[in-house]
Amino acid sequence: MIKINVVNRGHQPLPAYATQQSAGMDLRANIDAPVTLHPMERRLIGTGLHIALPEGYEAQIRPRSGLALKKGITVLNSPGTVDADYRGEIMVLLINLSQEDFVVNDGERIAQMVIARHEQGTFAVVEALDETERGEGGYGHTGVK
Repeated sequence: MIKINVVNRGHQPLPAYATQQSAGMDLRANIDAPVTLHPMERRLIGTGLHIALPEGYEAQIRPRSGLALKKGITVLNSPGTVDADYRGEIMVLLINLSQEDFVVNDGERIAQMVIARHEQGTFAVVEALDETERGEGGYGHTGVK
């Protein structure tokens, strides 16, 4: 477990793991009034949470599978990334991919947050890359026979 400093400027409880082996914690809408998402509409929904992650970590904001399956609601920039040096409010970019309006209510679980390690890289300019069996085969290449 890593320590994550948090300031909760909202009125929802802090995110928590639902089970001992859960990878993600549910994020809740922290809004003053219900927000209606019309079909194909996207909106930023606040959580009231501000976090300080240790260097080398990110928070990934992902859709909740139940909302996606049952209501067609997903996180548009999935996964969204909260960088370790970001101190603003965690916002969730929701989109309604269904044919019906969807109402986001205060306190509703709207996304999940996964804490993950990451590396930074540097580019080294070279004249050629090493050869591989795949080579330049792109999208769908390995599934075509």
